[in-house]
Amino acid sequence: MSAYFFSTLLILVTVGLNTLAQALLKLGSGQSLLNLYLFGGILIYGLSTVIYVLVLGKLNLSLAYPVVIGLTVLFTTITGSLLLGEKVESVQWLGVGLMLSGISAIAFGKII
Repeated sequence: MSAYFFSTLLILVTVGLNTLAQALLKLGSGQSLLNLYLFGGILIYGLSTVIYVLVLGKLNLSLAYPVVIGLTVLFTTITGSLLLGEKVESVQWLGVGLMLSGISAIAFGKII
């Protein structure tokens, strides 16, 4: 498995776990402090952090952080909209798009 493919896979796993943790924390909010959603969200965040450390071992922080955070914002916004039924305004989607264009510039700048 190539280093590029493995790094990409680790980033996607980190983003997926971050997104799932966010959704679980949202579902657990407004309930008692001890509930399965909150516990699951915290546990998954911990796992995500461990995998993110692996990402940092393979990539520069200046590349890894914006890509992971930006993709997490994108997928969390989609999850909130589609799975949690949250209303996402057009201007918010515009902001996500602008952020993704910036992240793309960062990522492509490091590849070139």
